[in-house]
Amino acid sequence: MNKKDESFKDFMLDQLRELDDVEARRMFGGHGLYQDETFFGIVHKGKLFFKIDDNTVDAYRKRKMKPFRPNGKQTLKSYYQVPVEIIEDADVLRQWAEQAVNCQTRKK
Repeated sequence: MNKKDESFKDFMLDQLRELDDVEARRMFGGHGLYQDETFFGIVHKGKLFFKIDDNTVDAYRKRKMKPFRPNGKQTLKSYYQVPVEIIEDADVLRQWAEQAVNCQTRKK
């Protein structure tokens, strides 16, 4: 994990500070984002990915965002990259994060 990735993770946590109980845990060369025990996001190589479902995926696709690919052989189609303009707006990012958490809780 390089310093740039670590600082991006810290920036994401700062942007999401209005969400209760959000933390980052190390996983597959990046960090998983959790609210309590609900896994809803991935910070990997300077990019942010959120959990999607049929209710939320169109917002990502219409912005030409792609699913998470940790390597050339693997694609996690249930996590999509969050656009930079969303990341930069903490209020909108919080809304998208809440939707990602809701995707996980709806699934259960």
